[in-house]
This record gives sequence, structure tokens and C-alpha cells, in this order.
Amino acid sequence: MKNFLLLLLTAVSISTSVAQETMKRTIVTTDGEIDDVDTFIRYLLYSNEFETQGLVYSSSMWHWKGDGRGTKFTSEMEMTKRIYGENINDLRWPGTQWIQELLAEYAIVYPNLLLHDENYPSPQELLGLVRIGNIDFEGDMAKRTEGSELIKEKLLDGDDRDLFLQAWGGTNTIARALKSIEEDYKDTQDWQDIKEKVSKKAIIYTIMNQDATYKNYIGSNWPEIRVFYNANQLRCFAYPWKRVVPKSQQPFLEGSFMGANIINDHGPLLKKYYSYGDGQKQEGDPNHFEGDITKIVNTERGSFSKYDFISEGDSPAFLHLVDVGLNNYEDPSRGGWSGRFVLSSENPFRYEDGDKAADLNPESGEMDKSYPRTRWIKAMQLDFAARADWCVLPFEEANHAPKIEVAEGTSIDVDPGETVTLKLSATDIDHHPVVLKAWCYDEAGDGHAEVKVENAIATVQIPKTAKKGNQFHIVIEGTDTGFPALTRYKRVILKIK
Repeated sequence: MKNFLLLLLTAVSISTSVAQETMKRTIVTTDGEIDDVDTFIRYLLYSNEFETQGLVYSSSMWHWKGDGRGTKFTSEMEMTKRIYGENINDLRWPGTQWIQELLAEYAIVYPNLLLHDENYPSPQELLGLVRIGNIDFEGDMAKRTEGSELIKEKLLDGDDRDLFLQAWGGTNTIARALKSIEEDYKDTQDWQDIKEKVSKKAIIYTIMNQDATYKNYIGSNWPEIRVFYNANQLRCFAYPWKRVVPKSQQPFLEGSFMGANIINDHGPLLKKYYSYGDGQKQEGDPNHFEGDITKIVNTERGSFSKYDFISEGDSPAFLHLVDVGLNNYEDPSRGGWSGRFVLSSENPFRYEDGDKAADLNPESGEMDKSYPRTRWIKAMQLDFAARADWCVLPFEEANHAPKIEVAEGTSIDVDPGETVTLKLSATDIDHHPVVLKAWCYDEAGDGHAEVKVENAIATVQIPKTAKKGNQFHIVIEGTDTGFPALTRYKRVILKIK
């Protein structure tokens, strides 16, 4: 694990773009909290990595608009009821213009982003995907909306690719789309085929349960829709990060890094990124205190400095779509930048985090429910900083990620006790040397295998006690020597015959 290889690279010609036909397609639903705004800014800088098919305003247990008629509403969620009380007209509603406003800033940096990857979607294209979903109250799914109808249309279309539905707030607009499909087709002869098609196509990545619509409707009526449920690992990118992130990773969330490398001097889009003490205030949310420099010392979350990271609690959802070489999309139990999830013992279509998905935190020496994400923070933040540079720098002055290869492939059958050798290589479009290392991701597989790297060869010693069917996940990690230093991976799965 401590062995490093410095590769001096020759000229390469690799494309930064992703083939359109292999792109994952996605629809975002969001309640517009300040952490959603920050997530969306990062999302836009990675929007070349996937195909956005909808940007939908929705509600949650924390944010709803009200129906404009003074109707009182009491939350179904005990935490919301305890904090805000009962019989509320509206709650901390940020409006339905902030996405469009951020897209206007994206339009300014878009020509420069195209210098780095031609797959960035145009501002006009993204603007045409904005819809208002079910926003009147928490859990609102009473009527069809433009947002729910867009989701319905995409679930029923002829595209066989997965439709990755991100719930940054509640799942209510997604639930309304599914309810509309049920209403339209349940009494027809095609219902079972349609239900099967939609169930196979949809994946819901939900950041906690922010309303009760999954419990009350989706889970019982659409039990075969795949769900990735993140209730713990989001915390390292959310408001309590100082209590969760290992000390070695915290500098990459602090203002000294965020201000210089991401927020300042990186164009108008990044200036809209909310951070501690930045003087910004979100309209419609009286709880947004973080921008006031006088109020960020000795808070219940800790003390903060100017430009410190606040929260991007929803970024794990879209990061599951970003292919950095960890091959975790099809099987989230493998782990990646979005976290690591295990299959529910009660539902074969549901992946969850929590105690069973914990990784060993080497700093604490204990199993840690957040470490499946905190282990990647340095790499993720440096990558974000590079994307910020793409907003303002020409191609030759910015850094771009290396590409890692393993000659033997990424799936190999082996015997117990076998010594496996893997021939590694790295290419870098910027001609930077790349540092290679390899390590065994014990928790993603069935235990530990010793790994060494020397002269572009990784040597893996399979335990003699390994049993048939066991898997050992070897992560090949390559970090270039540009700035910000960028890391990509290959995961090699060694399976016992």
C-alpha cells in the first residue's frame, strides 16, 4: 500500500469526452435548500459526464411553498413537527427561479467549459428541462404537475437505458409520476408489461426520507423499483461534516482551500456557491445564517471561518453517475465517490448504508458508517477544484484526469494462495507523470489480500484460506502530478474459482 510508482509519460491522445450512448440519464428533483444550490453548482460542472433529462422543483419536510390559499399543513415527519410546529402555511420556500438564475451564470462560463469537454450541455438545453413539480406541501402528490408529467414521460419512453431519479428533497414528485402511470394504465391489458418496464428502468437515489411518499406509496405499489438509500454517508458532505470527516481530510473543506481553489477568481457561477461567512443570503429561507460572518463561531456544528464548506448533502446522488473507474454503478456495494451500500435483508431491490455498510477508518481504528465516502474527500475536492479551473482557464493551462489501465482486465478468476501479477499503465493528456498505487478494498469484497506495486507491476497475494466464490477488490489508483492533482482508478475483482 505504501509502494508508489512514478511514471514519466509519453505523448498520449485520449479524449475527455464520454460517448453519448454510454451516458447515464438522470432527472433531478430538488427542494432548493442552500445545500441543494451548492450541489447543483457542482452538478453543472460534472454535467458532461451524464445526460440530464429533467430539473424539477419539488418539496420536502424542510421546504414547501403552500397553496396560496392560506391552507394550514402539519408535517408527517416527527422532526419537522418538533422543530417548526403544526398548522403551517409555508416553510422556508426558496422559490422556483434559483435554477434558472444559476443556469444564467453557467451560460457565461459554458464557452470555456467546452474547451475542456465538448459534451457539456448547452445552457439553453438545460433551461428547457426545468419544470415545477409538486411543491405546495411536504409529500404533496395530490395532482399532476409539469414536473411529474416529465418524469412520467421519460419512464414510459422508448429509451431502454436506466432513468436515474435523484431525490435531493422528498420523493413526492417522483411518486406522483408513478401514481399517474398507475391511474392511466392499471385497468388496461398492458398494465403488467408497463409496470414491469417502468420498474426495470427506474432507479431512485434518495437522500434520506424527506417526506413519507416512499413509505406510503412507492414502496408498496412499486416494490421492484431499485432504490439507493443514503441516510448516513451523506453526513460527511452535509452540515455536521466537522464531526464526521477525519482530520486528514478536513483541510480540503476549509476556507483556505475552498476560497482560493474553487470560489474566488473562478467565474460568476462559483461566486454563487454558498460558504460560511461569504455574505450571501438565500431569499425565502430565514434559517440561512451561514453567510453572516458574525454568526459562524461556536455554532452547534462547530466554529467556522470564511469560505469554509457548508453542505452539499445531495452531491452523493449525482456522483454515483460519474465514472472515475471504480465500476460501482451497477453494484453500489462496491463503493465509490457516492458511497457504499449493501443490499437490504428485507428488500432485494433496495440498497442501504448504515452499520452494515461501514468501512474501517484507519485514523480511528474503528468501523465508521461515513468512511465509505470520507475516504474519497481529498480526491473529490481536488477534482472539483480542477473543474472550477475549467470555468476560466484554457485547456493547456488546466489539469485533466489521467486514465488507468490494467493489461489483464478487471475480472480475473484465481486460486486460494495464488500470487497474481497485474501490469499497470497510465496515460495523461496533459503529459504529467502519474503516481500509481494499489490497495485492497477489504469491505467491498470478502476480506484482505496483500498488495505491492513495483515497476508498474501490482503483486497480489491471495490468502490460502480464501473460499470458492470469495472476491477480493483491488483498487488501482493513479494520481497525476499536475495541479490540482487528479486521481482515477481501475477496480480489479479477483474471484476464487
